[in-house]
Amino acid sequence: MSRIETFASIYQRASERKGGSAGLEQLMSASLTEDEIGQYSDAPLLSEMSKKVFQSGFVWRIVEAKWPAYQKAFFDFEPFKVLMLSTEQLQERANDVALIRHHKKTMAIYDNAHMVNDLAREHGSFAEFLASWPSEDITGLWASLKRKGTRLGGNTGPYFLRAIGKDTFLLTSDVQGYLKAHQLVDYGFSSKAGLKQVQAVFNHWQQDSGRSLADISRILACSVGDNRI
Repeated sequence: MSRIETFASIYQRASERKGGSAGLEQLMSASLTEDEIGQYSDAPLLSEMSKKVFQSGFVWRIVEAKWPAYQKAFFDFEPFKVLMLSTEQLQERANDVALIRHHKKTMAIYDNAHMVNDLAREHGSFAEFLASWPSEDITGLWASLKRKGTRLGGNTGPYFLRAIGKDTFLLTSDVQGYLKAHQLVDYGFSSKAGLKQVQAVFNHWQQDSGRSLADISRILACSVGDNRI
């Protein structure tokens, strides 16, 4: 870990680029506690997950505008109701002009309802499964969602976790660029070995700073790259 820059240095650079620490801190968002995440029912979690699947590679505001229609079409995303849809009914929704015509993403709602339902039976609720996963292995949760679910790879799973308040970092282009430039990752960011290295770096910064993973990745992104935030 000798090549890792201190988080204080990263914070100072980000602060200077954002007009001081007050401006930088305004960009931070609070994560929920384990108990708070555990209070979610499974339906809003399936809804948010499905929204992130549709937003991947698509204009987010269009998905947001259409989401009330999705809530109606998929019974407010109650998993057991979604699982009652027939193949023909799912196809009708995939072709519905009030929704987004994308067969594979529409089918992902059904597939992920299975995952949510299965994990709820195993852990008491899907929320408990997510809440109890330790932050020091958050990439393990990414991998689990990708393996058990559908179309949750890349940043889709992490964006879902961030949206529900589960503490996680994001591998944005700026964050990846920093890690590569500082030679902190020897493998691809989608590989198990690469993600293990990234997790170790973020764990180090978390111990160094006492901040959340979400704060660390946002501050890191503000300290480098195009500074779009």
